Amino acid sequence: MDYLPLFVELKARAVLLVGGGEVAARKASLLLRAGAALTVVAPELHPELQLRQQKEEFAWLQEAFHIGHLDGVFLVIAATDDRHLNQSVFAEANRRAILVNVVDDQSLCSAIFPSIIDRSPIMVAVSSGGKSPVLTRLLREKLESLLPFHLGAMAEIAGRWRERVKLNLASLRQRRYFWEQAFRGRFATLVANGQLQQAEERLNQQLLDQQLSDEQQQTSKQGELALVGAGPGDPGLLTLKGLQVIQQADVVLYDHLVSEEILELVRRDADKICVGKRAGNHSFAQEETNALIVRLAQQGKKVVRLKGGDPFIFGRGGEELQVAASAGIPFQVVPGITAAIGASAYAGIPLTHREHSQSITFITGHCRENGNELDWPALARAQQTLAIYMGVIKSALISQNLISHGRDANTPVAVIGCGTRSEQQVLTGTLSELEWLAQNAPSPALLVIGEVAQLHHQLAWFGQQSAVTAKQHPANNSAVVDIA
Repeated sequence: MDYLPLFVELKARAVLLVGGGEVAARKASLLLRAGAALTVVAPELHPELQLRQQKEEFAWLQEAFHIGHLDGVFLVIAATDDRHLNQSVFAEANRRAILVNVVDDQSLCSAIFPSIIDRSPIMVAVSSGGKSPVLTRLLREKLESLLPFHLGAMAEIAGRWRERVKLNLASLRQRRYFWEQAFRGRFATLVANGQLQQAEERLNQQLLDQQLSDEQQQTSKQGELALVGAGPGDPGLLTLKGLQVIQQADVVLYDHLVSEEILELVRRDADKICVGKRAGNHSFAQEETNALIVRLAQQGKKVVRLKGGDPFIFGRGGEELQVAASAGIPFQVVPGITAAIGASAYAGIPLTHREHSQSITFITGHCRENGNELDWPALARAQQTLAIYMGVIKSALISQNLISHGRDANTPVAVIGCGTRSEQQVLTGTLSELEWLAQNAPSPALLVIGEVAQLHHQLAWFGQQSAVTAKQHPANNSAVVDIA
């Protein structure tokens, strides 16, 4: 993050604008709307600035800039076409620890002006850190079309009612529920139609209804559980419903497969607890997770169990729901894109193909102790695809069993590390080399075994700008592994 987004109150604060041209006029308009005590330093003024100055909207110093103009200033903007002057303004302001913006010169800025979507008091700012103003403008145009103009009126009314709601609804959870219902319901519709008095009457009725409902439920306070699939890593693969649910959570229990980008989408005031497990290092036992889900839900909280991939594909989601159901906890499931689907698609590997594979089998390489043995003869048949989760540690055993039961040692394989993420790597080779490939792949890794793996080099699109390199396999000293 090059710049920390901040909303700064400028009302009655001393702001200096160096320059009096057309660009300066645009900046002056923005600063005056924010209530700044504006001083303009310039030998001449643009006609628009002249009109404002005649109305005494700002002070005008009809002279050249000198460092004394910075005395007592909170913010300074340089809007001239004289780069030497702009550099002087920046250097002196920086020396005095005064925020400074030099228009159209990002290298001379300690503060920047974003593109603004104004629905006062709702404000949305979009910035590229000065790197791509045109892209920023296009994004602003899209947001303008998405954000209705009545948002400001709705926020104004909410501001007047905030203390009353706080006095009548004791808990943060109750207040959040109240406002979520208001902003999504009849209140929002009435504001959009300009029926502001009726909108406030609706708020009053909603508050009375919720107080009555809360009183009736005091003796049977019950939370709920949502099992949400986060997908394989790319936040763009999180479903819309999944996003909505995690933004309503009181607490989110997540595992190590959930990417940081997706965790950033969780509501800021929600508690986030890592209950992840790693092979050989089970930092949080499944029984502890089950007990935590029950305890939090029985405290009346909205609990989200956020799992990488899909919760019902080797994610123990079924086990956790059984525990919730036994405890009488209401639950819902939001499916996610499982790793085999997402990672193989990003790697350019179709899991089925008329010429290469007529079936796909999902397998876990990490089975329970004393679990049933896999049907190796069936898995070793040709013209099928095996997608193996958590198979890195047992990759040698997997390779040996498949080959010994008839699968060709030269069967194409791919090991997809960090699938769908920016650091994704795809290592390709043959079944006899599976162990070496798995050991050299970044974690988490998915093993794909079958003829379809050879299509990676033809169909891969994720990270195509990355160089493709060959590595020497230690077993036969030949170049067999491609990392894309």
